[in-house]
Amino acid sequence: MTDQGLQAPTKRVVVAAPRGYCAGVDRAVVTVERALQEYGSPVYVRKQIVHNKHVVEGLEAKGAIFVDELDEVPGGALVIFSAHGISPQVREQAETRGLRTIDATCPLVTKVHHEAKRFAGQGLPILLIGHGGHEEVEGTTGEAPDSIVLIQHPDDVDTLELPTDQPVAWLTQTTLSVDETAQTVGRLRDKFPQLVDPPSDDICYATQNRQDAVKQIASHCDLVVVVGSRNSSNSVRLVEVALEAGAHAAYRVDDASEIDPAWLESVNEIGVTSGASVPERLVDGVLDRLVELGFPPAVEERLVDESLTFALPPQLRKHDTRRRR
Repeated sequence: MTDQGLQAPTKRVVVAAPRGYCAGVDRAVVTVERALQEYGSPVYVRKQIVHNKHVVEGLEAKGAIFVDELDEVPGGALVIFSAHGISPQVREQAETRGLRTIDATCPLVTKVHHEAKRFAGQGLPILLIGHGGHEEVEGTTGEAPDSIVLIQHPDDVDTLELPTDQPVAWLTQTTLSVDETAQTVGRLRDKFPQLVDPPSDDICYATQNRQDAVKQIASHCDLVVVVGSRNSSNSVRLVEVALEAGAHAAYRVDDASEIDPAWLESVNEIGVTSGASVPERLVDGVLDRLVELGFPPAVEERLVDESLTFALPPQLRKHDTRRRR
């Protein structure tokens, strides 16, 4: 007779929702695919269209050519600007070189650019919360380089050398940790009593939803696996958020091949999610791999439904037949 007290704990896999593609990423990827259909190969793309190596490799196979800078693009060729946005200087360079352009910048990033220009036009110093070197930060800073000061960590607030008795404005990169950003803004508000807020939250809806969803599952998971590429800011944040929310361990993987079976030792409940630039097939691959390693099929925990879509760039809208999600 089996001793009930010695039975192995039940294993479980829970997958967070929402996860994966956001509206801006979907728009950007479809922009490259439709441009290839409409104009043929090659279509050049400045930087990675979105921060996911599998998406980039898939588009390369269809004829897209990814470049770091515009001087790698032949004169008169078609170039697409990535979802992360560009500075006015990049746009001017494209015009000077006679390049045909399609702008796939996420509309939520464009919103931050408009706010930067407006605050700078009002003569306000702008405190931009974000990660140095990230393409989105570079693009936003380019809108008002003489007005913007970058803040990468809450502790940076202490070293700011700006008058504390005058108004200053703040903006953020769209893919940050919601909680850490709130901490930074709180410290800014303490230091600058006349702090001027953006008209609405700059952290995008998808970033916030995915962080809230991983918090929901992490609190009862031994391990959380986040699918996303190393250079994906929002994917890296999901690992941090999972650990802060109570997960015993959390790892980021590009795909199922990076799962280390050693992570699963003494683990009973696994949570899975993915960053906003990750196609669902990569999540499916991770879930299938967990089944191979002895875990049951996943159950989904859904926090909220997302239905937002963005129109394609004007050059491609006549072929935009995507369903609203």
